[in-house]
Amino acid sequence: MTNDMPELPSPRPAATRRIPIAIGAVLIGAVIGFAGIYGFGGLKRNAGGDTACRPAVDLARKLAPLAQGEVAALTMATSPLRLPDLAFEDADGKPRKLSDWRGRTVLVNLWATWCVPCRREMPALDSLQTKLGGPNFEVVAVNIDTRDPEKPKNFLKDAHLARLDFFSDPKAKVFQELKAVGRALGMPTSVLVDGQGCEIATIAGPAEWGSDDAVKLITAAVKPTE
Repeated sequence: MTNDMPELPSPRPAATRRIPIAIGAVLIGAVIGFAGIYGFGGLKRNAGGDTACRPAVDLARKLAPLAQGEVAALTMATSPLRLPDLAFEDADGKPRKLSDWRGRTVLVNLWATWCVPCRREMPALDSLQTKLGGPNFEVVAVNIDTRDPEKPKNFLKDAHLARLDFFSDPKAKVFQELKAVGRALGMPTSVLVDGQGCEIATIAGPAEWGSDDAVKLITAAVKPTE
């Protein structure tokens, strides 16, 4: 016998279709809401969003193979980020800003005498300044001791570190500003910055800056190959 009864439709298919549609709407709404608060760049690490800093990211990509040996811990920039215009003082107490070094590649370093790794790193920074310091590059080591202002000066003098210019921020605001953009998680901290004030690379912790590895990388950063 043949079954002449009509085939019954599946129960409530429209309701079944509405479930994934509703879930999709919720997810899209969540993404749009996130983007509204943080911008779509918030979905990516280090999204500074300054398109003028794109060349620094391109340079970081070229330098990445050189981040080895003594500077293997460097984190190369993957998104354009212009650093805050850090404010501090020179040895005479005169105000200085990071923008004073526009047009020059700079290694910004934060250090303090109470930080043992910082003290150990200072001779390497002094060596780097001796080897590469000049009109195109400078190590800008900013001391953030908040008490005795003479202590860091005496430390540099006693250690015979004469090539580094002395810069200080006794209120440690430079640390807070770098921390706010995710570039200062501890001490010491160093950020390699291009002539436009854009991040090329960052390292949390000390490095042997006077080593051949460091000199080779920074030389390439100062005079990038096309």
